[in-house]
Amino acid sequence: MRSPKFTLTDFALLSIVFLSLMACESNEKQTNEGLENGSAAEEEMSRHRALIDVALAQNKNWYTHWSSDVGEFNASQFELMMTDSIDPMEMPERNPILKDDPLYPYQIPHPSGNGTMDIYSYKIEAQDAVDEPFLNPDSEVVWYREDGMKERLLFMGPSGMFEDGMWLNSEEFLVLGYFQEEAGFRPMAWIINVGNHELRQFQLAKVSPTYESHSYINAKIKQIDLG
Repeated sequence: MRSPKFTLTDFALLSIVFLSLMACESNEKQTNEGLENGSAAEEEMSRHRALIDVALAQNKNWYTHWSSDVGEFNASQFELMMTDSIDPMEMPERNPILKDDPLYPYQIPHPSGNGTMDIYSYKIEAQDAVDEPFLNPDSEVVWYREDGMKERLLFMGPSGMFEDGMWLNSEEFLVLGYFQEEAGFRPMAWIINVGNHELRQFQLAKVSPTYESHSYINAKIKQIDLG
């Protein structure tokens, strides 16, 4: 009795079955990877919103100031708009804001003693000829490290302002402020990871059609004695 012949047709059918099985396995793997990546992204977003909630709870002045314009809000209403790497402008420069400087109380010390974060000295110029600080149109966030190096981490032109900030931990610093856009003034939050130089930018899903652009910083710095 002859053995059945393995024809080209049989080979083609087996090839189709094999390729179908491989495609199913590949699709299943991609689906699982997509679910895992989605879950990781959701967990990361939840973590950052929790950090923003902490910042809002600890910085009641900023929250109260903006809620009077846009109504009550919380971290769940902040949307992630951008994740990007930071190419810091690094240069040798020690912090010029010393203890006798009127801006010294507004420096934000690193929780482990690695220098200070400064968000006001570029914005505010105290001049002897005026009774009030002069506000520049631009803003920047600078880290004066303990090793004598200065890092410029964020810069913004007159379309917005960095209004306040706080260390969340030894690696992450959160900045609060706003952007001015066509619809109005939108509260913003930036989380800077100074370890891996990564930036996340969040915007509130609410806009104030009008806002006195220097109102928060004016209220905060009015305590500065320029004498």
